[in-house]
Amino acid sequence: MDNNNLSLDFKKLGLKIAYYRKLNGLTQEKLAELLEVSTSYIGAIEAPNMDKPISLTTLFRIAAILNTPAWKFLKFD
Repeated sequence: MDNNNLSLDFKKLGLKIAYYRKLNGLTQEKLAELLEVSTSYIGAIEAPNMDKPISLTTLFRIAAILNTPAWKFLKFD
């Protein structure tokens, strides 16, 4: 897998996080508060024009807050 594919996957991941965050009625600010990170960090993860890598720990924490199984964030259609 090359870096272009990784970049695309991180963008898809960010879009999934945004989708499930909105589905749960949370703002970026509220998600950031619950994760104890900055709002700009969440914005960078979710921005479709960026490819912000995140750790599995962060992904699992986001999944728990959004009451969504972590695998759903990684299932790209």
